[in-house]
Amino acid sequence: MADAPKKKVVRVEETAAEKAAEAAAPSGGTSGGTWTPTPEAKKKATTFRILAIVLWLLAIGTEAFTIFWVLKQNPINMVLLIGLLVVIAVLAIGGSLLWKQSNRLDPASKSDKVRFFVQNQLGVIISAIAFIPLIILIFTNKNMSGQQKAIAGIIAIVLLGASGTLGASVNPPSTEQYTAETQTVTDATGGTNLVYWTKEGKVFHLCAAASAVNLQSKDNQSYSGTVAEAHAAGKSRLTLQVEQERKQCGFD
Repeated sequence: MADAPKKKVVRVEETAAEKAAEAAAPSGGTSGGTWTPTPEAKKKATTFRILAIVLWLLAIGTEAFTIFWVLKQNPINMVLLIGLLVVIAVLAIGGSLLWKQSNRLDPASKSDKVRFFVQNQLGVIISAIAFIPLIILIFTNKNMSGQQKAIAGIIAIVLLGASGTLGASVNPPSTEQYTAETQTVTDATGGTNLVYWTKEGKVFHLCAAASAVNLQSKDNQSYSGTVAEAHAAGKSRLTLQVEQERKQCGFD
């Protein structure tokens, strides 16, 4: 028998469409053997992607204004230039974070390698588009002194590094990952697509009584939901301690 959970368990709100999907697919979120997002998750992912594209377009628009107006002035307004570089970085990073959240809700398939790469690294690509032309034009600008070029160029390079790093997806999610995790969870639990996690944790677990779920945390709560909901909450993967947790949860 599993020990009683030591924390209050909060169930992530389950939508009517998710309930219907679970009823239609006993394996828990899979259709024809492959995981598919619920209509609500798909809609939310689309909204995040639209907002991300808007922010990225604003970043590129700000870049164009900087190139075609600010860098054409003599003398260059350094305060304005540096301010616009920061604005571009904030817009690019904001778009990238929204885009990565959309990919957690509606990931790409690894079967299409080009799409999978572009979809998951689009934040890096946009950051490069938004900064590399600016960096080149700053260092080749005839209206700036060497010191001004060094200051603005270094700031632009640092901001490019920051936005590119935050835009990159390391071990990005995929439909194959979600399918495998859902199958593992339903096999371990006897057919239930329900997992548990904490706010501070990076992964999700098989039951509320799992030792990793009951480690001390600030809110003294754990959360439950489907595999997809765990990913939407920012959890990267299922725990690697599946066999250990099967015993702790009493599923053996």
